[in-house]
Amino acid sequence: MSYQTETSEVIRNKGKYFAIFICWLLGNGCLFSWNSMLTIEDYYVYVFPRYHPTRVLTLVYQPFALGTLAILAYNESKINTRSRNLTGYTLFFLSSLLLIVLDVATSGRGGIGVFIGICAISGAFGVADAHAQGGMVGDLFLMRPEFMQSFLAGLAASGALTSALRLITKAAFENTQDGLRKGAMMFFAISAFFELLCVLLYAFIFPELPIVKYYRSKAASEGSMTVAADLAAAGIQKQRDQGAEEDPNLLERLTNKQLLLQNSDYAIDIYLIYVLTLSIFPGFLSEDTGSHSLGSWYALVLIAMYNVWDLIGRYVPLVNWLKLTSRKGLMVAILSRFLLIPAFYFTAKYGDQGWMIMLTSFLGLTNGYLTVCVLTAAPKGYKGPEQNALGNLLVLFLLAGIFSGVTLDWLWLIGKRW
Repeated sequence: MSYQTETSEVIRNKGKYFAIFICWLLGNGCLFSWNSMLTIEDYYVYVFPRYHPTRVLTLVYQPFALGTLAILAYNESKINTRSRNLTGYTLFFLSSLLLIVLDVATSGRGGIGVFIGICAISGAFGVADAHAQGGMVGDLFLMRPEFMQSFLAGLAASGALTSALRLITKAAFENTQDGLRKGAMMFFAISAFFELLCVLLYAFIFPELPIVKYYRSKAASEGSMTVAADLAAAGIQKQRDQGAEEDPNLLERLTNKQLLLQNSDYAIDIYLIYVLTLSIFPGFLSEDTGSHSLGSWYALVLIAMYNVWDLIGRYVPLVNWLKLTSRKGLMVAILSRFLLIPAFYFTAKYGDQGWMIMLTSFLGLTNGYLTVCVLTAAPKGYKGPEQNALGNLLVLFLLAGIFSGVTLDWLWLIGKRW
């Protein structure tokens, strides 16, 4: 009996650190293309000066992401997770290629027609995000908290990496339309390559890892139908049916409504985190921070500082005594964060760039830290099918928060102009 327990423990942990690394890469891939589009905002502002591309592209992206995820979350128990995630990463890859094709076909010219095309690709990124991010969070909710933490860190790392690349390309190329264009094309070429890598990793490497097989087999034995295709890809068949025959009650699970009622505080938490963040980042930071000595570098530095500290914040919960697990404590911390709104307003109006950089860093740090605290605590105590469903529901509230934050940012812009 002791030998069997020891063998099971070895299988359960075999490939753990490689799986954590792949989760980081897959998290990176969920936002790398979109962050590339956001990070070259100075190029799009140059080409489309009248259309507020930073705000418009974000506003276009969000309804597609939110609407698609709402449909997928409602039908979560019937959807093949493998096909869903591969669809998302493949769409990211193809959309990144289309940005290059569109720019080459138009020779980098502006105009409303080209801008509409870029907006359509932004919408495609939103659809891809709903497939990949929602699917991956639901999938990783079935596994170890370290996988979720690494995936969320990868999401933030995509922003930090694209910001670093943008600063390098801005320094390398002359600050002209042609120089900006070269930097933009480099971004999308790297993005397309990276998304293709994610497709290959998820399709052929991730499902073959012993630890991943273990947790997916466990979920299938608890009645989860969404992992069947991934198990088949790993050469494991009929795990769910065998479990169901032993205990038919395993097929019973809480409904989405019941899960949402039991986790309403987590859903509100994740919504409020992103309402605040996206009401400030990136639109306000790109256009409403005034003129400073850094000139055209200022917005890029602010975005880079946000992304770097967002990434750091997602690693802070790895230190157990720094991880916030109290549900009431999380709510108090998230509500207190809204004090940043008047702080940003008065700093933009009266403060210097040092204070703005500090506030932006704190915005990123708290965004990353609180996101990981919420999403690693939520799945505890549920079985496989319920964890998958809960993951999709929380990502739905995350995207709803992003959409609401972007909308508030637009209302602020309209009110300021009136």
